Amino acid sequence: MSGHSKWSTIKRKKGANDAKRGQMFTRLIKEITIAAREGGGDPEANPRLRLAVQNARGANMPKDNIERAIKKATGDDATKYEELTFEGYAPNGIAIFVECLSDNNNRTVASVRSVFNKFGGNLGTHGSLSYLFDRKGIFTIRKNNEVDMDEFELELIDGGAEEIEIDDDMITVTCAMEDFGSLNKKLEEMGVEPVSADLQRVPNDTKVLDLSGAATVLKLIDSLEDNDDVQNVFHNLEMTEELAEELEKQ
Repeated sequence: MSGHSKWSTIKRKKGANDAKRGQMFTRLIKEITIAAREGGGDPEANPRLRLAVQNARGANMPKDNIERAIKKATGDDATKYEELTFEGYAPNGIAIFVECLSDNNNRTVASVRSVFNKFGGNLGTHGSLSYLFDRKGIFTIRKNNEVDMDEFELELIDGGAEEIEIDDDMITVTCAMEDFGSLNKKLEEMGVEPVSADLQRVPNDTKVLDLSGAATVLKLIDSLEDNDDVQNVFHNLEMTEELAEELEKQ
């Protein structure tokens, strides 16, 4: 998990600029759209929409934007998105799992394949990487210095937390997929609203590369994440201290 959490921390720091912020809003609106179309526009009666709205608030999306996205999603002219996943390998055998929301499958398939080809990777068959990743609930919470952390951690464990990591002003909490709902409910009872809460694909084993090899893989990942159809990119590259320090200089 160490490599996974370091990468998440770096992405938070590097994602603060306006372009990345706008890209994040686009992805959140897509998730709101598909959630509202599937389960209706009432967050209280639609758990997926409630979670999408919670994540949008955590990313400081204006309330008006959220309400407009829900209203548009439940209208007749709403864009229809389909969930797609891609599995493949970057150079040096690094596994890459890509989750997309697309309104044009042919465009998405072509653009994802193009990125893999450009950076020397290759797409695999559906399900070929499922054994390398575990589905986990990941909660990101702002640290509150007025809270007794020992008591706070005990409450989280009672709610189903498997792992709790503290980094600067943020807390990352990991739980089993089946405990995601109960831990989210526990946080609601505690009056804690996460910055983000979602199911992620966490590698059960990671690979270490030298800086040169890792740089090529990270270019592939960054290129995928710059694609408007891509929602999430997961990988099993180990984020070593050396690599993390190099990235934070950029």
